Amino acid sequence: MEEIRIQIKRVRPGTAPLALPAYMTEGSAGMDLCADSDGEVRLAPLERALIPTGIAVALPLGFEAQIRPRSGLALKQGLTMVNSPGTIDADYRGEIQIIAINLGQEPVIITRGQRIAQMVVQRVVRAHWQEVGELPSSERQEGGFGHTDKK
Repeated sequence: MEEIRIQIKRVRPGTAPLALPAYMTEGSAGMDLCADSDGEVRLAPLERALIPTGIAVALPLGFEAQIRPRSGLALKQGLTMVNSPGTIDADYRGEIQIIAINLGQEPVIITRGQRIAQMVVQRVVRAHWQEVGELPSSERQEGGFGHTDKK
């Protein structure tokens, strides 16, 4: 498995340190991110909040970090992310923050140090457009939403 070194900085070094993003199992694709909020954040049903993680990173050029919901929190409490997956670009140096939303029917309490999201580091491929008059044909052609249900 390929590994890369990524520089990471604690945004609030004066506070008790949180765990750095970490893979929870040997086969995990994503590293868990912890909330670094002052006190509890209470999200009522359908309420959104920006949750800080207390870290900033310097991704190498040619990489991105995708920020995704944690499946257990989504299933059990309805906590997910508004922009999922969120993208951290290689040239962004600010604090990573999570735009959380409570899609459940009960309030959700987020506490400092709680694992709230996961981060997956991926390679990025740059697209260069080649404008053409016609696209090559395919079996699907213009079949859109639900087109495979009609077979």
